[in-house]
Amino acid sequence: MTRRKGLVIAMDGPAGVGKSTVGGLVAKSLGYKFINTGEMYRALTWKALERGLDLNDHDGVLGLAKSLSWEFKPVEEGGSTLKTHLDGDVITAQIREERVSVNSSLVAGNPGVRKFLSKLQRELGVEQAREAGGIVMEGRDITTNVFPDADVKIYLDASPEERADRRYRQLKAAGQEADRGAILAAILKRDLNDLKREINPLKQAPDAFVIDSTKLTLRQVADGILRRIRRGAKGEGRAR
Repeated sequence: MTRRKGLVIAMDGPAGVGKSTVGGLVAKSLGYKFINTGEMYRALTWKALERGLDLNDHDGVLGLAKSLSWEFKPVEEGGSTLKTHLDGDVITAQIREERVSVNSSLVAGNPGVRKFLSKLQRELGVEQAREAGGIVMEGRDITTNVFPDADVKIYLDASPEERADRRYRQLKAAGQEADRGAILAAILKRDLNDLKREINPLKQAPDAFVIDSTKLTLRQVADGILRRIRRGAKGEGRAR
């Protein structure tokens, strides 16, 4: 692999565990870039729905993915969070549409699409680590498939009940209606889909630093990761 200037920090974990918040905090503290790779699958799902494609048509969706111009850059100048741009347009609010949420698992389970996007993710990580300060990349298979040679591997976990509570509080704080039971059921279903997915399922890398955040704030989780990274930097210059 091309020699890296900065670190590649890979983070996996189940839905609703706070990877994006933690990853963003860690990246900002280190002066790195951050990307939520799940947004790539959601952006493609939205694009496919807009084109009227059958999401069960694996070849058709893969063909669409390959035909698009993919870019990853901050929305605001100097920002640390990279967003997915398709054919020059940033895809942000669109990926939160309900039709995208309920269909994105079909696209994420497409073997060809997963291979294609994994390649883009690895290229992005190498570029950011070589040309910029480094990158924090989160998803479901970053530590096991996209970057098995990442400098730092994190597996962030929390109980389904705690994840449901966090989401419930988040929605209520935003003034939205929320059903905790429905949220918990959706989390359990998504966990099962991720774990049972035929290609690159969610699992812990054997050398990942596992953090159970059930009784921790996300700021405490981020601070713990930063301490571990900085200890590694003072040692052999490569945190593991």
